[in-house]
Amino acid sequence: MYRVGDYVYFENSSSNPYLIRRIEELNKTANGNVEAKVVCLFRRRDISANLNTLADSNARDFEEESKQPSMLEQQKHQLKHRELFLSRQFESLPATHIRGKCNVTLLNETDVLTGYLEREDCFFYSLVFDPVQKTLLADQGEIRVGSKYQAEIPDKLDEVDSDSRVQEKLETKVWDPNNQLKDPQIDQFLVVARAVGTFARALDCSSSIRQPSLHMSAAAASRDITLFHAMDTLQKNGYDLAKAMSTLVPQGGPVLCRDEMEEWSASEAMLFEEALEKYGKDFNDIRQDFLPWKSLASVVQFYYMWKTTDRYIQQKRLKAAEADSKLKQVYIPTYTKPNPNQISAPGSKPGMNGATGYQKGLSCESCHTAQSQQWYAWGPPNMQCRLCASCWIYWKKYGGLKTPTQLEGATRTAPRGHMTRQEVQGMSPFTSSAGRAKLLAKNRQTFILQTTKLTRIARRVCQDILQSHRAARRPYASINANAVKAESLQAPLKLKAPRGAPTPINRNQVNQPRNAAGGHSLSTNGRPFALGMRAATQSVIKRQKVSQGDAPNPVVFVATKDTRALRKHLTQAEMRRAARKPHLPVRIKLPVPPRPLPVPIIPSSTSEPIVLED
Repeated sequence: MYRVGDYVYFENSSSNPYLIRRIEELNKTANGNVEAKVVCLFRRRDISANLNTLADSNARDFEEESKQPSMLEQQKHQLKHRELFLSRQFESLPATHIRGKCNVTLLNETDVLTGYLEREDCFFYSLVFDPVQKTLLADQGEIRVGSKYQAEIPDKLDEVDSDSRVQEKLETKVWDPNNQLKDPQIDQFLVVARAVGTFARALDCSSSIRQPSLHMSAAAASRDITLFHAMDTLQKNGYDLAKAMSTLVPQGGPVLCRDEMEEWSASEAMLFEEALEKYGKDFNDIRQDFLPWKSLASVVQFYYMWKTTDRYIQQKRLKAAEADSKLKQVYIPTYTKPNPNQISAPGSKPGMNGATGYQKGLSCESCHTAQSQQWYAWGPPNMQCRLCASCWIYWKKYGGLKTPTQLEGATRTAPRGHMTRQEVQGMSPFTSSAGRAKLLAKNRQTFILQTTKLTRIARRVCQDILQSHRAARRPYASINANAVKAESLQAPLKLKAPRGAPTPINRNQVNQPRNAAGGHSLSTNGRPFALGMRAATQSVIKRQKVSQGDAPNPVVFVATKDTRALRKHLTQAEMRRAARKPHLPVRIKLPVPPRPLPVPIIPSSTSEPIVLED
């Protein structure tokens, strides 16, 4: 049975650790399901490395101040798994994802940290994490004990001793009950002060807008701020009614006294109610996020005056009605479905490591045991790491392994036959974050850098500045882009000559026999073998095969019939030069085709032949 206010485990992934949340509300949806509005708590693995360093510094300060007993390295490692960070982030999760209860408490100076390790499902927090600003702040609920916060009470004076302290420096007298005025006289003066306050509001333009009726002005003038001003006036004038009357109504006009309830506008009051609904009585956050133009004292005074209004009573009744309509508790049965990360059947023999797809002889990545009734896959599938049953439960609840790995600075106490993958990575040269990123990036995707028209124009105009050949050999060297822009703007652009018609190809030459190269052995394309080319009888050199994962996507250029015909007119040196410098144009000298012979045409009417020439 789960109730509002309980700390529970939520499962959002079969392989990741549980989420720890606090139930704020239980709501029933339209389709009959139950959703829980929860407060998010974060683990150390959920925050950045910089914030982890800040949390470590806070933990060291706490240990020094509270004088904690010394702990082993493994205890310090496991204690980090028990630390949580509170937040003000809310989210809604289905109640069917609840996997159990846990206990979360605010860390106190009197607590012993090792006591959290002795209790199951027990966590603590001392810092508040802001997921938006990415900051860690100390929680406000600390117990302030010590000479910094408690006053030192002096000893009691004897009856014969007199108090030598100057009372005017220690306190200020605001009212003397032993004055010469009687109670009816004081009451009459207070009535006059209220009447003066009502008249002052009638003269003030802003007050006439806020209190358009006489009853509202009289009610505002009867508030405590008017009575406090009247009694303070009597005290300052030595309880002389004549002098006090003249002080209430000076020459400039009657004195108008307003409190925070009158000073605040209706829109500011609505902002305050919205902030109070979000943050509760955290007046620092209310002022910082909603009312930054108000002082903290003004916000606190308005809160206590707002609690005396009908608005507060109305909202309190509405909240009570909503609380009665909401669910107080919900029953979630125990989750018994098998985890998809299981790699062996529950009924298998203890110590059986021969699960399908996993190598034999692998041990637990956490406790390094080789025998367990149940094994679970952990980590990336290609690494084939596994955890035993107890370490898997620890991983799901606490979000870490029982023992620190090589990457976390731990050293192995005893030699073992099997080393975990993390230990191997820790001993490899890829122990840095950049090296691990290279190690994990196995399958690389190919990418293409496509140049723009302006870049191609700059390459031709600014050849002396760019030096494209040198830049290709040294891609890490920077190029002065400002100089290129300046040169491009000053230098005239050399336009290409327009291309003429395509060079005709003599089909008689294309169809010539391929064995026309006198005495030389010919390849399959009709060209004689040159240096670097082998015949069919030569030995085949085996090339190194590239793995499918590391090989880039192939790029195929299909040659046309005209291109293949033009290649036959290039020498081997020209072909190599064109391959090394594909950006340069290729000049081809085509042989002049022979002129065709005149064709005689014999007409039927005459016997003389007629020759047609071009």
